[in-house]
Amino acid sequence: MNEKKISITVLLPAGRLPLDIMAKAHELAGRYDLGIYCSLTQNMRLINVPESAVDNVKNELAELGADFKGPGKFPLPRICVGKDHCSLGLVDTEELSGRITARFAGREKTKAKFKIAICGCPLNCSSPKETDIGVVATKKGYEIYAGGKGGAFPKIGRRIKREATADEVVDIIATLVDFHHEKTKTKQRMYKLLADPEFPFAEV
Repeated sequence: MNEKKISITVLLPAGRLPLDIMAKAHELAGRYDLGIYCSLTQNMRLINVPESAVDNVKNELAELGADFKGPGKFPLPRICVGKDHCSLGLVDTEELSGRITARFAGREKTKAKFKIAICGCPLNCSSPKETDIGVVATKKGYEIYAGGKGGAFPKIGRRIKREATADEVVDIIATLVDFHHEKTKTKQRMYKLLADPEFPFAEV
């Protein structure tokens, strides 16, 4: 009887893969004949993990500080590479992503289903306008979008703030997350809440 195979997703804040975790993933992949998929959400997924090896794989990665995708965890922002690595970048997207995740580090549970994206310039490389909460850097500060989505029927988000500071970005995301939590009972995308009369931001 063939053993059941599953996937394990390792969370990579700001899409950065630490070298020790990369080396361990490579070693585990060789040991258990795994595949490694770099996901569109900038995480690393180990695929074809034998069910009997799951605990060992997770434990060896966790010893190096790896964290894993699971229900209730705050979504890591999807980001472009940022100003230090792109000639068009206006801001340090890794730093802003870190500020956002730090703000929600103590949150016990986040309701599904929404995503966050940050782009270091107006070119939209990380698709912030097609994401539940999108942040776009401009020369005059950040624009913030809410309610975008991809999929078979994509939607451009509603712009709810212009010329925001980094502090305002984090505060507005907190307001949106709290509103999403208050208004949802099951998995729900942000765009479904835009028509709510209590939605906290107007279009600008």
